[in-house]
Amino acid sequence: MNALSIRPIAETSDTVTLSRADFEALAELVVDAQDMTNVEAVMARIAAGETEVFPFEVAERLLDGEHPVTVFREYRGHSIRGLAGSAGISPSYLSEIEAGKKPGSFDAMARIAAALEVQLDLLTRT
Repeated sequence: MNALSIRPIAETSDTVTLSRADFEALAELVVDAQDMTNVEAVMARIAAGETEVFPFEVAERLLDGEHPVTVFREYRGHSIRGLAGSAGISPSYLSEIEAGKKPGSFDAMARIAAALEVQLDLLTRT
């Protein structure tokens, strides 16, 4: 790791004046430290089994605009009939949700999320 050489332009008992480059370098280090803290928190949640990691292909399909219910249903290995049965909704309703013809009621989406063992917010499109 390279040491950061910060040279104050001026100092008083209350202030330190830095060059723009030094200030930006320090600001970048703060952002990096915050990012590392976030990574460590996520890693701890994964290790504790509090969150799940999905393969890149799942993220790629979601980013490509595929409906999240379809993506997670197929990832979990459910058929439309199987997931509909587990969620207590009709297969035709589930099909309409996946096709974007119906948004799905809150209750239905909550039951689908529970059946897929994912957080409800993962099934919403933004």
